[in-house]
Amino acid sequence: MLRTILAIGFAVLYLILGIPVLIVEYFIGKKNPRLRDISSLRMVQWAFRVINKICGVKLTVIGHENVPGDQAVLYVANHNSYFDIIITYSLCPDLTGYIAKDTLGKVPLLNIWMRRLYCLFMNRDDMKQSLKVILQGVEYIKQGISICIFPEGTRGDSQKMAPFKNGSMKIAEKTGCPVIPIAISNSRQIINAHMPFVKPAHVIVEYGKPIYPKELSKEDRKILGTITQNVIQEMMDRHQDII
Repeated sequence: MLRTILAIGFAVLYLILGIPVLIVEYFIGKKNPRLRDISSLRMVQWAFRVINKICGVKLTVIGHENVPGDQAVLYVANHNSYFDIIITYSLCPDLTGYIAKDTLGKVPLLNIWMRRLYCLFMNRDDMKQSLKVILQGVEYIKQGISICIFPEGTRGDSQKMAPFKNGSMKIAEKTGCPVIPIAISNSRQIINAHMPFVKPAHVIVEYGKPIYPKELSKEDRKILGTITQNVIQEMMDRHQDII
């Protein structure tokens, strides 16, 4: 219970005290958008690391060197917990926008920070709106901003993933950017397995080797989502010997 209270309290305090910071960064961005963006990224990453520490998250990171440092990528991850974003975002080496449910876009203050950090809000029941989000993600990749997606479309509750949603890999297909598979294991044990209480957990995050769509055969490009999902599942299966 104490960890839950402390984590929520810290998050609320950060959002409130962050209001003047947002104002200052607004003016910084008029002269130096890159400085504003990196400043926002590092501050949020610091906050997420504090939350992880408060919640007792023991993190094992494997293969982070597989993330290219010179270009935008499409991160593709499995999804079992609210903490998946908190954990993976704290590890992003450069600007990265997440595609999230549109309901998060209605949360005061949080939505401002998310938009500042190039996050996109998708209504999966609205095909037209979803297409606009994908096209915006394509534009971000072209601008050098990585995108992270959870193609299952919802949080799972096991070590077996749900099928990836159709169209989830369009950003990589249209830009040719590297796809970085991410396997996240045991994050559900932080909170989702025993809502609303937070408990310490050992979480493993593994980054697979980049998958370059342009290097795949025409047939394999058509099943890029399946190929990526299989890589993630293989990593998750190996994690069971570590946890």
